[in-house]
Amino acid sequence: MPMEPVAIICSQDAELYIILDYILSIDGYKTVLAGNVEEATERTRETSPAAVILDCRRSGLPVAALCARLKQDPATHAVLTIALIAPGAEDQHIALLKAGVDDSLVRPLVPAKLIASLRSKRTAEARSTVGHRVLTFGDMEMRSESFRVRRGESEIQLGAIEFRLLRHLLENPGGIFSREDLIAVAWPTNIHVSARTVDVHVSRLRKSLLRLGVRRVIRTVRSAGYMLDDKNGP
Repeated sequence: MPMEPVAIICSQDAELYIILDYILSIDGYKTVLAGNVEEATERTRETSPAAVILDCRRSGLPVAALCARLKQDPATHAVLTIALIAPGAEDQHIALLKAGVDDSLVRPLVPAKLIASLRSKRTAEARSTVGHRVLTFGDMEMRSESFRVRRGESEIQLGAIEFRLLRHLLENPGGIFSREDLIAVAWPTNIHVSARTVDVHVSRLRKSLLRLGVRRVIRTVRSAGYMLDDKNGP
């Protein structure tokens, strides 16, 4: 039988953990509580979880620092990170985005939104195993069975959102896509995403591609959105 997926919950709130444990168990998850950043990092390396859920509140745990640590470590980079932002901690949203968080949900918690966010990655991974397509742009290639992009001997691993954004652009070369278009293809439905959030993720994608030596490949089209620019291709 397949192993049940694990979700690590980084929180010092026992009541929140009990609520999350119940919600996630309905969707087949086993939960592990981590009460501080060091414990969360250790548990993530030990268990290879499907997700790490970050309890983000003012004067609480430094979850943005934890998220950055997980995303910078090759062993934990691909783990889905979801921040639950408590009232009064909304200003931490941009810090979390810069740290590489995959999704942020503002509390009070809506269980359906949390489950949808978790399922989005599982669905993307299931779809990526079908066909094992290779999408190319110049000498850059993306393999649909992974979240990796390669150019020559260099390779990078993208987060789920950045992967879906780039995949959509590669599948539709020359197309111009508004921020609303990109939200529809890269984020789960029924989750509010602002235009600013799209810009932040596109910026992160561009920085990741720069590590491959791929420059100016995603062009901003004023008042329209973004496109893959073959004139400035790799």
